[in-house]
This record gives sequence, C-alpha cells and structure tokens, in this order.
Amino acid sequence: MKLMSNYINKYMQKALEQARQTEGEIPVGAVIVHNGKIIAQANNRKEADKNVTSHAEILAIKTASEHTGNWRLEDCDMYVTLEPCPMCGWAILQSRIKNLYFGSYDNQYGAFSIANLNKISDSKTKVFGGICEDECDEMLKFFFNRLRK
Repeated sequence: MKLMSNYINKYMQKALEQARQTEGEIPVGAVIVHNGKIIAQANNRKEADKNVTSHAEILAIKTASEHTGNWRLEDCDMYVTLEPCPMCGWAILQSRIKNLYFGSYDNQYGAFSIANLNKISDSKTKVFGGICEDECDEMLKFFFNRLRK
C-alpha cells in the first residue's frame, strides 16, 4: 500500500503544479493518468476563457478523451486539488474514470461530500478525498485571503 501511496502523492503534486500555474482564477489543477503516464493536465480557465465550463477537471477530461480517442476513460485515474463541483463530478462519473483522488474538501459545493453524486449514479468510480489536503488547503486559503484584501 505504501508504494501505491507514493504514486498517489506523486500525481497529486503534479496537480498542485497545475494549480500553481493558474492566474486570476481559483487555483485548481487536475491530472489524468493512464497506465502510469500522465495523458492530460489542466488548471482552471473560467475567467481566461470566459467560459463557465472551463474548470480544470472538464478541460483535463477533454484532453484525455482526445488522447485516447474515446470518451470512456475507464482505465484512467484523476487527481484534482479541490473536490469537484457537481458539474465536474457528473462529468467524471459519466466519463467512467476509475479512481478520483482529490485534495481539499469543498464544504459548500462538493460533488461527493455534499451533493453525494455517487448515490444517484450507478458509476463504479471510486472516490478518495483528503490527499495532500493541507497543501491544497493552504493554496486555496492564500488565494482567497489575497482576493479579500
């Protein structure tokens, strides 16, 4: 299990790198892995793209689907720094991602901790929260503190 934990932390660090590249947006990064290789990575671009659907998760799913040539991402894992919102959560479930690992819990809009989308879906996606949570929380706190000043 320790070896698996090392891989999970490694890919969550890559998601954190993506989040750090975000400018003027809520710092969220997402990475999709297939067979131990990153096939997609993205960060929030809602403000930059002027598009409400330009969340890191949606952009990463789009790239992964283009990479695989299939909307079904059954053999893929996603790592994201913040618990997905319901829009992104539903896209994750519909794309059939195998495992979702996220950092910070979203106590207001969390697709799995608040909305609990797994209860209304027959998806087999496994969801694991709190991965590198302190580091993800700190990044979000810094962003919102700076925004409020």
